[in-house]
Amino acid sequence: MKESHIKQAVDYASNKGIEWVALTNANNWKVFKVIFSKPIDFEMVLDIDLLTLNFKNETHLENLFLLTKESMIKSGLYAYHDQIQATNKFYLGALILSDTVLEAIRRELRRITPDVKVPIDDLRNVLIQDVLKREVIEGEKADIAKKKVQKAARKLLRTKKENSAEETSPELLSSESESSEASSHEKTNEG
Repeated sequence: MKESHIKQAVDYASNKGIEWVALTNANNWKVFKVIFSKPIDFEMVLDIDLLTLNFKNETHLENLFLLTKESMIKSGLYAYHDQIQATNKFYLGALILSDTVLEAIRRELRRITPDVKVPIDDLRNVLIQDVLKREVIEGEKADIAKKKVQKAARKLLRTKKENSAEETSPELLSSESESSEASSHEKTNEG
């Protein structure tokens, strides 16, 4: 399959608003996810070569299952794509540069060298300048990954705030004070 075949199929799909494209020459099966951005882009999600398929290999069988009707009904490709995205270099780069992970790195550095205090911004700069590849932290895919990581962090923070608010809600506090008053009242009546 040539690049022009893939581009043509992706163009057809994007014009019809279809997210998934499967191309085959009978031996090779390739599945692409259409990315509706400007310009239209795509990423290969699955590549199966039936001639080299090993039916004793569980991964090969799982990949083959993704092409079945049952998998399509159960959104198997979406789940597989999400799994791939979770270990995508852009998402991992964004996670490494997140405040939560930088705090964990700083904690570990304090254990190793207790007398040295490293600001988070210094850690972030070293990771950007010397550790991570530029392509992982710059560009459209890196920005998308960063936004997804930030969104997840905000959601977690919101959930924590809601949970702590529930723990100290006025109803809870008033019922606790009523029960403590009742138990102290019982003790005074007993004595």
